[in-house]
Amino acid sequence: MGEIDLKSPIPLHVQLKELLKQEILNGDIRQRVPSERELMDRFSVSRSTVRQAISELVREGVLEKIHGKGTFISHRPVEEWLGNISTYNEIVEKMGMKPSTRLLYQGREKNPREISDTLGVDEFYVIERLRYADEIPIAIERQYYPLEIGLKLAEFDLNTAVLYDILELSLGITLWEAEQIISSALPTREEALHLDIPESACVMVAERIIHDPEGTPVEYLRGVFRADMYAFRINLARRRG
Repeated sequence: MGEIDLKSPIPLHVQLKELLKQEILNGDIRQRVPSERELMDRFSVSRSTVRQAISELVREGVLEKIHGKGTFISHRPVEEWLGNISTYNEIVEKMGMKPSTRLLYQGREKNPREISDTLGVDEFYVIERLRYADEIPIAIERQYYPLEIGLKLAEFDLNTAVLYDILELSLGITLWEAEQIISSALPTREEALHLDIPESACVMVAERIIHDPEGTPVEYLRGVFRADMYAFRINLARRRG
């Protein structure tokens, strides 16, 4: 459990807000937030500090106040640890949430040419799906495959299929390594509608290319993620010499 650092230049309410947010992410706080008195006693802070921290979490949409009942978690952001090729279901289930999927589109395409060039093919197969966590829309994933692979994936129910499991277990394709770029953008009108966010809201965009052991591109993925509901994490180390 984290503690308030009284010597830190970071304001107490900001420290408390981040500690509470981390406990929500870790699952230590699962539904109802402890009372003001409980938080005051536990962290040895004033009532005003507690109220300010809670108010900011409410304003960010992490918490919601229900009159006469208390303060509750409104949603828990999904965190993806970078460094492993994981499925969306694995990531969401690890957070203690229930994943689900809705197929938006599938089909053969030749454009955009950048996708064809990336995969080294003239024609490719695209699978576009809306991803949920606890029935909250989180991301739109567009996965592009060489046509031969895509047509085999299309034989499965893409509303429920875990594509990486199918690639490895059913098709015998080894997902060896990936290169990923994360950036930010504004959503299109259609993306904002699917994700239930304003068009003015910033989204995170993840682009990833997965290769097999021979270095052949297997998949190009472009994911659009709600910035308020998804986070990317990575462990870093400073090594000298």
